[in-house]
Amino acid sequence: MIAFWVLAPIMVVAALGLLFVRKAVRAALLLAVVMISLAVLYAVLEAPFLFAVQIIVYTGAILMLFLFVLMLVGVDASDSLVETIKGQRALAWFVGLVFVVTLVVALTQLTFTSSAGLDEANRGGNVQALADLLFSRYVFIFEATSALLITAAVGAMVLAHRERLTPRKTQADLAAERIRAYGETGAHLGPLPPPGVYARHNAVDTPALLPDGSPAPASVSRVLAARGTMQATGLTDIEAIKSQLGVDEADSDEAKEESDD
Repeated sequence: MIAFWVLAPIMVVAALGLLFVRKAVRAALLLAVVMISLAVLYAVLEAPFLFAVQIIVYTGAILMLFLFVLMLVGVDASDSLVETIKGQRALAWFVGLVFVVTLVVALTQLTFTSSAGLDEANRGGNVQALADLLFSRYVFIFEATSALLITAAVGAMVLAHRERLTPRKTQADLAAERIRAYGETGAHLGPLPPPGVYARHNAVDTPALLPDGSPAPASVSRVLAARGTMQATGLTDIEAIKSQLGVDEADSDEAKEESDD
């Protein structure tokens, strides 16, 4: 009873939070709180199989999968405000009202008998007793639930599928777009050089320039250097580049001497 009175308020608050939070990720986390609390109540009621299934299957697998998909897709609160089907709000209110009326009628017609006790319910083993109930008295409901879960999984795949309206771009298409952007706006054709170097050309056999104006040997493949196919860096305007970088001539000579040493 202590576990129930401790966990019941937490479950009620978390369940109400599902109705009022705006972020779908927060709703999934609140649902995890409810599921874990329910698993603890199963353990207190000496139902180890339901406790394990609640933790491993529902909380550990299904709910975490929902949470991962929500974080991957990035569902915002604005998505829920877009009414894609006309009249869906009125239909949702009507279905909810029918569900509440059905629940109230079902609760008023319940008849309670004397409790058999946990020892009587778990006679022969908790798993064996649960399997006997599922595949005998509640076999139709069990199979209907299985069909409902399969239908929900197929519906989720259909809703998450995005129909491609345009063909996938190939490497040739991407290269053509880069060439077109270079011709129209002068955008760079390839990746930019790393920090500390100044690329004078887009070719792989042309060395880049260090801040002191000297060529960077590491910017060209050693195979090209061994073959002697390295191109000139075009140092005709090196003095202008040095002035732009703020490099002093004396400092440049000292840097060269230190590199030679």
